[in-house]
Amino acid sequence: MMPFLIALQFLTVIPIQLKRMPTAKENGCSLMFYPVVGALIGALLYAVALLLLPLPNVLSATLILALWIGLTGGLHLDGLADTADAWVGGYGDRQRTLEIMKDPACGPIGVLSLLVICWIKWSALYVLLTQQHYMALILFPIIGRLAPMLLLVSCSYVREKGLGAPISATLHEAGVVLILLMCTASTLFWDWSGVFSLAIALLTVVLMRRAFISRLGGVTGDTLGASVEITEAVALLGFVCLLFYI
Repeated sequence: MMPFLIALQFLTVIPIQLKRMPTAKENGCSLMFYPVVGALIGALLYAVALLLLPLPNVLSATLILALWIGLTGGLHLDGLADTADAWVGGYGDRQRTLEIMKDPACGPIGVLSLLVICWIKWSALYVLLTQQHYMALILFPIIGRLAPMLLLVSCSYVREKGLGAPISATLHEAGVVLILLMCTASTLFWDWSGVFSLAIALLTVVLMRRAFISRLGGVTGDTLGASVEITEAVALLGFVCLLFYI
């Protein structure tokens, strides 16, 4: 139960009070529950989408996106903005890139990345609601939270004192494989659109992993947050686009 509560506390704004300090093993196990927390977020989005059915889809899409962001406290968007700023401002230099990521200020590239990702999500949400695939809202937060799990199990965590360092050190590879297989099986509920959504998301993770290793030698907390946002957006966009091809 403790690993789930750790994941829920870290990934959402839901007020969770831990009764004691978690152990390193429990921190590592908490990563296994990231997709579970994603399912919880998705279920809340789905429930709200049903409540908003009488409203125009353009308004519903805006409210659902606002809730989606609010439930996470903007945690992953912050990582995306920092990563975007550092990636462009780092000029290909590893140390400079890492230094810019630590800067709390958000530059123009960071702001632009937030606008683009939110615009893509809003547009795709609008199409999803128009096509009445409300239950698919459960899927995308699950897929998005597979990204940090897969990256941490296959990459080095480059900051020794970062938040992800103890998690990376105690991560169970067998557990990651099991969670991935379970998530893959769950996509079959949405037929080919669900399978394609996961497939294109996993390809995105592979490409991000390659880029992170090439530039940084691994991942940081900011890049992990960015991976969640990018993977969610790609999964959502892939799902709605395939609806028009099958």
